[in-house]
Amino acid sequence: MINAHEIVTAPDAAPHRTAFVLHGILGSRGNWRGFGRALAAAHPEWRVVLVDLRGHGESHGVKPPHTVRACAADLTRLARHLGWRPEAIVGHSFGGKVALTYAREHGAGLKAAWSLDSPPGVQAIDGEVRHVIETARALPTPVADRRAVVAHFTAAGLSEGIGRWMTTNLRRTADGFVWRFDLDVVDALLADYAALDLFPFLENPPPGLALNLVLAGRSNRWEGETGQRIASLERVATHTLKDAGHWVHIDDPDGLLRVLAMSFA
Repeated sequence: MINAHEIVTAPDAAPHRTAFVLHGILGSRGNWRGFGRALAAAHPEWRVVLVDLRGHGESHGVKPPHTVRACAADLTRLARHLGWRPEAIVGHSFGGKVALTYAREHGAGLKAAWSLDSPPGVQAIDGEVRHVIETARALPTPVADRRAVVAHFTAAGLSEGIGRWMTTNLRRTADGFVWRFDLDVVDALLADYAALDLFPFLENPPPGLALNLVLAGRSNRWEGETGQRIASLERVATHTLKDAGHWVHIDDPDGLLRVLAMSFA
């Protein structure tokens, strides 16, 4: 399988450098389209490849195992298909661990990896994420319209914002809307993400590779032992967007563009 993707460039640009941008769990490349356009406009020498990770968006039909490592290997096949090795890779949340794993195992030609609000160690699966997945499973599909989806999620005690976001994952069929993601694949990926420990890689990265962690100032993911271990990393740069929550590219896109500029300049 070659991941579904789209290539974003600045108007009239002739880009000669490549960056991959990866969404989080239950997301898709469409979630990052606006930011990808802003990134390409700010750095017209770059093409930005927005990727649907396996089981998400339009990337389906891939064989198990469904792991973070398998997602990273998928990106190598995509790079070979495109004929462009990424010089930079940016991943949000689940995609952050995919980005770091790609850097660890397939990083030839890679100069910088960015993990956005994604703690690199072993962690419990976020309760709200689990609730969202269970609520998505409970939705009878096909469903007639997007408003019914929002109502379904709010009736389960989730916010209207989450309900509206989940409607971005709908695909229209002749009978109504169905999910574009594969929830069985999502479950397997999420379990592997939670169990994966990338601190050993961050503690001893290869020379010449710039590793960066972006911390959302209003996120609770950086407390306790995780924060202490992050602070002890000597060869990893950390950047805090103090006014951003988990959705850093929505809450503070200008701030995110500023910190990424060090790798895209």
